[in-house]
Amino acid sequence: MVATSAYDPISELFVGNFERPAGLEEINLRALTPFQRALLVIDGTVTKFIEAVTMEPVEVQLIDQATQRLKSEHRLLEVLSQTPVINRRVLLLGKYSRTLHAYASSVVVPERAIPDFNKKLEIPGESLGRMLLESRMEQYRELLWCGRERLADPPDAIKEYGGKNFLSRTYRISTGKQPVMLINEKFPLETSPTPFHH
Repeated sequence: MVATSAYDPISELFVGNFERPAGLEEINLRALTPFQRALLVIDGTVTKFIEAVTMEPVEVQLIDQATQRLKSEHRLLEVLSQTPVINRRVLLLGKYSRTLHAYASSVVVPERAIPDFNKKLEIPGESLGRMLLESRMEQYRELLWCGRERLADPPDAIKEYGGKNFLSRTYRISTGKQPVMLINEKFPLETSPTPFHH
């Protein structure tokens, strides 16, 4: 996972690195900024953390969201083929600077979420982290894997922001001992946010 023989503060956090996708490269932690290292390990609300660092509100721009039935069994979510899931993709942008902070995609099993959370999913402009906090849904997070990822063909929604190299991490959220969502977050390597001044 990490290209260094020195102290590795994240090696025990990611429980699924043995099945990390082949497209992810190893990360040299010492080549990252403190902000980038923190993004890899934070287990709270990413949007609130970014806002605290940048002193700027974060806007959630919805790329797309659709309910579909799985074509095959999803092992990580522990659901069978034909289970309805919600696929969602968003950008996290600085409200004033328009800095791209993250590109996130998620798969949600709505039948395992509480009704209040499912209602919030219908509201544009909300992050999953905020929805989870506001709905007070019991949750347990597992960091699965991380790596450096190059998007050869990034979605049109992020092409205007430039850059193709990202820090990528994937984690799973469970409730009632059942997985309820799988989330992947990609953080641009080309930008290192500084406090925004009005």
